[in-house]
Amino acid sequence: AAVLRGFATHRDDITVDGVIFNRVGSSAHAELVRGAVAESGLGIPVLGCIPRAKGLVLPARHLGLVQAIEHGDLPAFLDQAAALVGEHVEVDALMSLARPWTGMNTDAAPRPIEPIGQRIAVARDAAFAFSYPLTLGGWHAAGAEIRFFSPLDDQAPDAGADAVYLPGGYPELHPGRLAANRNFFEGLRAAAKRGAAVFGECGGYMVLGQGLTDADGARHEMTGLLALETSFAERRLHLGYRHATLVGDGPLGRAGSTFRGHEFHYATTVTEGPGDALFTAANAAGQEMGTCGLRAGTVAGSFLHLIDRA
Repeated sequence: AAVLRGFATHRDDITVDGVIFNRVGSSAHAELVRGAVAESGLGIPVLGCIPRAKGLVLPARHLGLVQAIEHGDLPAFLDQAAALVGEHVEVDALMSLARPWTGMNTDAAPRPIEPIGQRIAVARDAAFAFSYPLTLGGWHAAGAEIRFFSPLDDQAPDAGADAVYLPGGYPELHPGRLAANRNFFEGLRAAAKRGAAVFGECGGYMVLGQGLTDADGARHEMTGLLALETSFAERRLHLGYRHATLVGDGPLGRAGSTFRGHEFHYATTVTEGPGDALFTAANAAGQEMGTCGLRAGTVAGSFLHLIDRA
């Protein structure tokens, strides 16, 4: 009840219309929390108490939960979750509280990143699964054509694409397999050679480099499109929100364009450069962090996951 009071009263512009308790231990536990909320005088209805369920435990690793794309039977998992909610949550009451979204303050509304091309080949598989729907949706809404391909399956980007996007993910878990996929490597190098924009974020940036050292200390050749060596053998957490400013003109925009993003990885940079920096960056407190990322011709990347235009 004390935690709920904090959520309900911390900000005047937020209204809490109901609460659902998760991972409740027993029916007695449910009655205990229901009674505590009732006695609090908050007037917030308890819409449900969802019990603990072993079948809904998700495995985790160094960057959080294992991705949905890697789940053995995702439809069955979601069906089980839906059944649990249907049994323990007052769904009709929940839906009755729903209201149409009226938008947000225009100063805070996200501004999607401009498309980096007209036909954009986007890597998507277990090694490249982290991309923001705001980014891909924004590109599509702006008229860009999105073509997905799987580097892990040795697929090359669409030969007709004028841009290639390698999002974040877990290439550090698949470096040997990626290094053996010559069709993917040659297709990516061909895209860069014909002048297509090639942009990599975090894991995608690592693959654009010359080599990636895995957790066991073995080095694997990467695409060599940027002067970058990274290692997963010596791990160090890099975490935080970033404010990034483009150093030079490129597919992401004109020099001086600003973006909001975040950084979250354990890989370390062995060497970065020589070459032109992609961004100057500051952390969430506004402290300058120097330059980050690299660009060489139409190829660019950094460890930052761009969220939107600042």
